[in-house]
Amino acid sequence: MSDLTLTTFDWVPETPRGFVRDLRVRWALEEAGLPYRVTGVPFGDRDAEHFAHQPFGQVPWLTDGDLSIFESGAILLHLAELSDALMPTDPRGRSDTKEWLFAALNSVEMASLPWSLLIFSGNNDDTPGWTLFDNFLHKHRLKHLEPVLAGREWLAGRFSVADILMVDVLRLVDRFDGLADYPACRTYVARATARPAFVKAHADQMAHFARADQIAAVN
Repeated sequence: MSDLTLTTFDWVPETPRGFVRDLRVRWALEEAGLPYRVTGVPFGDRDAEHFAHQPFGQVPWLTDGDLSIFESGAILLHLAELSDALMPTDPRGRSDTKEWLFAALNSVEMASLPWSLLIFSGNNDDTPGWTLFDNFLHKHRLKHLEPVLAGREWLAGRFSVADILMVDVLRLVDRFDGLADYPACRTYVARATARPAFVKAHADQMAHFARADQIAAVN
């Protein structure tokens, strides 16, 4: 049995709660039914040990015995090797899972994240920069993802870590109503986030940060 510990921030501001990337790992662990612990590191004071585990000072990272793994995609692939619930066992299913996991990170998130950050920062006005990112996301990513999701329930034939990553990427777009013109994408997100494992993972993350608020209020 693996000894799994998930590390995330001990506190974050209100805005990113529910979207911090430890959610992806929590969700996978809940889907697989793997036992795990959660620990926190300071949000504002990132020490040498933090950078030893995550060289960019981000979260999450996962320790599994002597292994320490950072980057949510790498963590999900590691967990998928521990549980058939997270990746099909046949060669085609495993290949499909891996390619769509990387597509979520390298094709869709690379378009959705700058788009979302511009909205966060209030720079989504009618400027060439905004138009560039908006067109890139909608015309070159979501437009092509929509027919894929219209034709299948899950990306690799059955639910897998590829869906965890793709859904989490799309959730941020949907937060700003960016999926309004993509009903298959929106239905896909709704279908995945209705799964009990996601509901628990999301509630656990929100409770984690809420406890930090309570501790700060007492101190």
